[in-house]
Amino acid sequence: MSTMITELYDAFLDAGASEEKSRAAAKAMADYDSRFNKIDQDMALLKAEVVVLKWMLSFLVAGMVTLLFKAFAA
Repeated sequence: MSTMITELYDAFLDAGASEEKSRAAAKAMADYDSRFNKIDQDMALLKAEVVVLKWMLSFLVAGMVTLLFKAFAA
């Protein structure tokens, strides 16, 4: 059983569309909405992973700069 966006269904009915078309369009939009929510969740996970990678790269660069400074300053 698929979900339906009732506000959209009511708006289509008020606009003059038939009940069948309104119901089908509202169900289709609910499917798209759930797909976009999944994409948003995946993007949030990727953003969190990128933040961790940035920190790791920063520590590596700082360590390399420290080693280079010690090697040439001594």
